[in-house]
Amino acid sequence: MRFSVQSIPLRSATALLIKLVLGLGVLSIGIQVKALDISGVWSQGGLLVGRVAPEDSVVFMGRQVRLSNDGVFVIGLGRDAPAEAVVTVTSALGEQQHRFSVAQRSYREEIIEGVPQRTVTPPQEVLARIRKEAVMVKQARTNDTDIRHFLAGFTLPAQGRISGVYGSRRVYNGTPGRPHFGLDIAAPTGTPVYAPASGEVRLTHEDMYYSGGTLIIDHGHGVSSTFIHLSEVLVSPGDIVAQGDLIARIGSSGRATGPHLDWRINWFDVRLDPALVLEQFPSDGQP
Repeated sequence: MRFSVQSIPLRSATALLIKLVLGLGVLSIGIQVKALDISGVWSQGGLLVGRVAPEDSVVFMGRQVRLSNDGVFVIGLGRDAPAEAVVTVTSALGEQQHRFSVAQRSYREEIIEGVPQRTVTPPQEVLARIRKEAVMVKQARTNDTDIRHFLAGFTLPAQGRISGVYGSRRVYNGTPGRPHFGLDIAAPTGTPVYAPASGEVRLTHEDMYYSGGTLIIDHGHGVSSTFIHLSEVLVSPGDIVAQGDLIARIGSSGRATGPHLDWRINWFDVRLDPALVLEQFPSDGQP
């Protein structure tokens, strides 16, 4: 992943401060200023990695963004992100807003029959369990660590047939449900699942109500991978895993009609499209 840093050198001690908007960067004559540089695709579901001067600050859609010691940051766009996104950079020269057009996507509808009816209309006695598990997952995705494993790119975590895609509107046993936020990979029970990028294990659970065997890995700066419907989890919270490490095995636990891996990528609570992430930030490594 490469970044370019643009600047204009000091011309004269008496030069007037002239702000120029050039490309994505804010440049000035009289002071050396690094540009805003962003890699990725401005599309619903997209992950973007940027860089500014380390002493600057960045706010994206109202959220203060972590900067690494060399000014690298990451942001994400959800399934229903608006048509315009704003990145606000504050430097010694003041505040500058950068506006970007976000590609709007159309999502298909998927009719899914044969899932356990108890996962479509859960009985009253399991609602407390569902809420507790939702809190556990949410907390695991709140980590804002300074590790930067996402910069090395991502690989597909398992081999198999792509059976479900991000964003699709789903109808379970005739009942409309929430959109699908992952990439489904269908393969036999026991098929290996490998870490798509390095990181720290934040959560493991043998059998959550909806997601069954569940695993969450933190890749840094709020970027995390979630793996669900697993038959076996082979790591524990706190473990450090490297890209390509064996971490789990495919199953059909939770709300599933057959064995498959549902792989999800988040930027904090923003759900991203794993297929877009793989396309924009591939790694040379292979599981």
